[in-house]
Amino acid sequence: MAQAAANNKPKVTVVLVTYESGPTLGRCLAALRAQSFTDFELVLVDNASRDGAGVAAAAADPAIRLIANDANLGFAAAVNQGVAAASGRWIALLNPDAYAAADWLAELMAATETFPHVRSFGSRQTMAGDPGRLDGLGDAMSITGFPFRGGYRGVDPGPLPPFECFSACGGAMLIDRMLFLEMGGLDERLFCYNEDVDLGYRLRLIGEATVIVPSAVVAHEGSASSGGPRSDFAVFHGTRNRLWVFVKDTPPILFWLTLPLHLIATATLFARHATRGELAAPWRGFLAGLAGLPMVWRWRREAQGHRRASSVEVARAMTFSARDLLLRRVVRKPIAPAR
Repeated sequence: MAQAAANNKPKVTVVLVTYESGPTLGRCLAALRAQSFTDFELVLVDNASRDGAGVAAAAADPAIRLIANDANLGFAAAVNQGVAAASGRWIALLNPDAYAAADWLAELMAATETFPHVRSFGSRQTMAGDPGRLDGLGDAMSITGFPFRGGYRGVDPGPLPPFECFSACGGAMLIDRMLFLEMGGLDERLFCYNEDVDLGYRLRLIGEATVIVPSAVVAHEGSASSGGPRSDFAVFHGTRNRLWVFVKDTPPILFWLTLPLHLIATATLFARHATRGELAAPWRGFLAGLAGLPMVWRWRREAQGHRRASSVEVARAMTFSARDLLLRRVVRKPIAPAR
């Protein structure tokens, strides 16, 4: 890791948010120390963890810049804190349960030179416990307004060229710092879950593309600090925020055309939850989502007020295939040339 001198700022700031991340943080930091690209600093934001892992890591390594919160502010607010303290032109977001390959940052930075008109990039995420399977290869958006992680739990397809996707997973992405700040950062009102989809959607609204760099690889545990992807906490926030992101970000014509599809997809997912006996958390999340709609409609006016892309242009970045959604297939779009 590089320590930035007053007149020698690093190219990249890695922002790492920790919350009860003790079991995974050491391995994550070791992977960062092994990066072949070394012109970066690390800002670690700890959300009042009781395990003390983040504070201990910063005490052991003077290269780590620590922001220690007195309360759990959520992932979005903590990332925004880290970016505000950053010195690098580029921001790399990395989860504390994601273990970067030694050339992860090098591959992402190479992509910024190959595609100088692109300012948002995502990674290939494999499953830490089963490297032959994907944890995700770009976030896709169904025409129903349902986001999904492309390729989740599927067999890793192997080498692929870079491609455009709807949005990048915030667990391992790279974004231009000025662009992030111009967007207002992550929406702290979402607290956690789908805030990265919201950021990617807002980028789409202003005509900014996101490119996946399949050669930039991290092994990801997934929801290690929140009890797993099917925990009540994750399902509640995922359900609530999915509705809020759909209402907030979907362009006007597309919103009214796809609202029935979104409701049908929601009912279908709830039926699936019911067969598993897991209906309580999503139902609470949906009710909380409905209760917040008057507030979210005000957020919508804010998001749509910055929109430069048409409904058609946004729709082109989505998938119209029900099979893509049901099977969580990787959705690869050609990289659009510079405008």
